[in-house]
Amino acid sequence: MDRDLSDEDSAADLSFEAESPLEPPGELLERLPSCDCLVQGGGQQIFFPPLEAPRRPQQQTCWSSFLQHSRVPMVTEEVAREALLSFVSSKCCYGRSAARDLVIQQMKQQMLCRYRLETFSESRISEWTFQPFTNHVVDGPRRGTSPKLWDIKVQVPPMFQEETRKFQVPHSSLVKECHKCHGRGHYKCSGCHGASMVRCPSCSGAKRRAKQPGRCQLCAGSGRHRCSTCSGRGNKTCATCKGEKKLLHFVQLVIVWKNSLFEFVSEHRLNCPAQLLAKAKGENLFKDENTTVYPLADFPLREISLASQRGVAQHSAATLASRARVLQQRQTIELIPLTEVSYWYQGKTSVYYIYGTDHRVYAADYPERFCCSCTIL
Repeated sequence: MDRDLSDEDSAADLSFEAESPLEPPGELLERLPSCDCLVQGGGQQIFFPPLEAPRRPQQQTCWSSFLQHSRVPMVTEEVAREALLSFVSSKCCYGRSAARDLVIQQMKQQMLCRYRLETFSESRISEWTFQPFTNHVVDGPRRGTSPKLWDIKVQVPPMFQEETRKFQVPHSSLVKECHKCHGRGHYKCSGCHGASMVRCPSCSGAKRRAKQPGRCQLCAGSGRHRCSTCSGRGNKTCATCKGEKKLLHFVQLVIVWKNSLFEFVSEHRLNCPAQLLAKAKGENLFKDENTTVYPLADFPLREISLASQRGVAQHSAATLASRARVLQQRQTIELIPLTEVSYWYQGKTSVYYIYGTDHRVYAADYPERFCCSCTIL
């Protein structure tokens, strides 16, 4: 189907969530959109995406020009002390005198590379569902043939932002009597069995309470009380059709936009937690964004090249297994400065770390802590 859906035929957003899935009417089973699909349990079907366009040719990257124009300022002793003072000031129970008076003895600085690969993909699943029929216009097979699910035009969210949306497939609707209540819109109350009244819970139907004079005040001496389950109506509104007696069955299209992330930080010789470096702010060195990206096979740091190859291979296998279509990929390399500061204070030596371009601090052994309520990160 090559045309865009008109306003009349376009997929409608769904806000109704079915309470319990019902078996779809038999006549609807023959009207599935003709499309290759993988049937799963629960009546769901994952549809194969259309064939992708040929990949763009790979281009050579001149890494020397990137490395020459990317410079992260080195950390000086003054910057190291200011970073520690700022860190200590953010902690309610850290003393400032140690940060102010400690003697910096040595600083080891290292530049790390963080590689990230993001794959923004779209997958489409069809499932049978229903909602109460409220006498509105039915978009059924008489209005046309249901389009293939990948032919339905929808507004894609901004790239790399995850979202899940549901749509009603055009021309897939059918109205049937509600099977739960047999088309009555209600069913007999299980509390009073349709009698509207039940035995009085206060006097147990004896009309007066034991060891108390006079008639029961709750039931006024009748021994019966209005059923609280149905409020005295004798029946309850059908929870499936909401009292409408009929259900609108249709095929629901579920679209999932997912952003998969692969991340790798180059090896370092300093004792700073890896999870901090994964979140650290870095200096952008390289960015490649396109429908598909190629592994960075010629990057000067071999472990980054190998990580890029692993990331691209993993994302390719994952999208193939999930029957998803890749909409956009983005791979980046960032430089992350890491400095180990060795210092002396009151006869003891220790270290703290400064990481990221915003000079975050990790000080596990800071000497002037007065309680344990502050985290060290």
